[in-house]
Amino acid sequence: MAVTDTPTCDEHEQVRCALEQMTLYAIDCGIIDAQDRRWAYNELLDAMGAEGPAPSTAWETGTETFDEDSFDLDDALAVLSEVAVANGRFEDSAGGRDRASMAIMGRLTPRPSDIARSFEDLRREKGALDATNWFYRLCCDVGYVRRSAIARNIEWTSPTRWGELEITINLSKPEKDPRDIAAALTRADDAEPYPACQLCMSNEGYAGRAAASPQGAHPARQNLRIVPIELGNETWGLQYSPYAYFTEHCIAMSQEHRPMHVDRENIARLLDFVDTLPHYFVGSNADLPIVGGSILTHDHFQGGRHVFPMMRAQVERTFTMPGFNDVRGEVLQWPMSVLRLSCESRDRVLDAAAHVLEVWRGHADASCGIAPRDPDGTPHNTVTPVATRENGNYTLYLALRCNIATDEHPLGVFHPHADKHHIKKENIGLIEVMGLAILPPRLVDELACVEDTLLAARATNEDEATLLMHLEANDRTAPHAEWATEVARRHPDLTRENAQRVLRDEVAAVFAGVLEDAGVFKWNDTGRAGLQRFISAL
Repeated sequence: MAVTDTPTCDEHEQVRCALEQMTLYAIDCGIIDAQDRRWAYNELLDAMGAEGPAPSTAWETGTETFDEDSFDLDDALAVLSEVAVANGRFEDSAGGRDRASMAIMGRLTPRPSDIARSFEDLRREKGALDATNWFYRLCCDVGYVRRSAIARNIEWTSPTRWGELEITINLSKPEKDPRDIAAALTRADDAEPYPACQLCMSNEGYAGRAAASPQGAHPARQNLRIVPIELGNETWGLQYSPYAYFTEHCIAMSQEHRPMHVDRENIARLLDFVDTLPHYFVGSNADLPIVGGSILTHDHFQGGRHVFPMMRAQVERTFTMPGFNDVRGEVLQWPMSVLRLSCESRDRVLDAAAHVLEVWRGHADASCGIAPRDPDGTPHNTVTPVATRENGNYTLYLALRCNIATDEHPLGVFHPHADKHHIKKENIGLIEVMGLAILPPRLVDELACVEDTLLAARATNEDEATLLMHLEANDRTAPHAEWATEVARRHPDLTRENAQRVLRDEVAAVFAGVLEDAGVFKWNDTGRAGLQRFISAL
């Protein structure tokens, strides 16, 4: 039974129970020592702006027990954050309650120096795997990695011509509270924000701020902990993503707030990363708009413990480059144009990757719509690089990217085309390049309405024109009307039992088409010839 469900506790007792159980939870997880519990209890009171209640006699004497199975961290935090809001410590909004929760957890989270020391000791004495296992669990236990929120995401895999693709409808990131949105309208626009962005290492321990702040809303990060790692003779930070999209989704970020850049220097840092944590992959978003993911302002990588569909793709052909006969080159059978380079020698695979990037930066192919730069010098060609250690080799995946736009495709030629925007309109960044779709939460309701409409049409034997009319008449199904009509045509056997699977597979097919749109060399005669010309130029 969760803390808030305890029937013997009135509102006052509910708070007492939550406080006591929170301290016992922290002890049970190893976040604090047993002798810290009285200090911890009082720290939580202070975080709430409260002067009581006093703990029970059972808790004081150490006879109260902790039942891991009955404790719910989110429930306990909900009780305590309501007290903090009632006491005026935080505003009465979703953002205020979240910052209250993080302030409470921050009081229990060990200091950064202690965590960094423990991580490095574990890595040196037992290895990188033990170190990350410990660090990831701690980030979960202190509530920075939002396990319960992540569990709400809807996930599935579907077969496509490119193999099994992974689909996630992202429900974990909280939606903005209307009161926060309204408050943001009153803030000054000329204030210089601190931290400069959500990837800056200065977020560690930051209390966050409300939407009405002159600097705008910013999430609380009191329970964020960052472990220093050395990449390219610089100190970078390693943290886990609070809203993970895959196993042990981590972020490495420069301690300097500087723009993303994909070049030999940062590809070398990717290899440094897998030298330090060889059981993780790591990759960088591209460094140009349209193809560069959602954050270009801060130099950072993403990694974790996951094998993506792209990594399981079949090899379409192999190649070698003059001067790099010891580096194995492979073209992957993948909707995007991906070259995989591997070699036992780190230096040689780095040299080869830097060479590919240099040639690609200047490559033009009018037949494939590729231009390296605008007349004013604005660059178009770059790569999305991914590094792993595989079978004793250093492996680099280089996805060729081009951010050119035209009147026909103003959002980008190698970007999801308009006919697929009903499913996916956002940029195709690192995670999606590798075959994991991150789709918007609106699709839950919209696809459910599409399913109901298709089944109703099937039950009454509607013709296509009537079905299309019904789909277009509903705001939730209208964006999907033409696609849904085609789905109905392709699946005359649609039933209540198979409808969800059919729609999920069809969504995956759209995502496969999105990746095909983003591929610079298409899987047709023109595209295959274009890719061969590029490989010949290497």
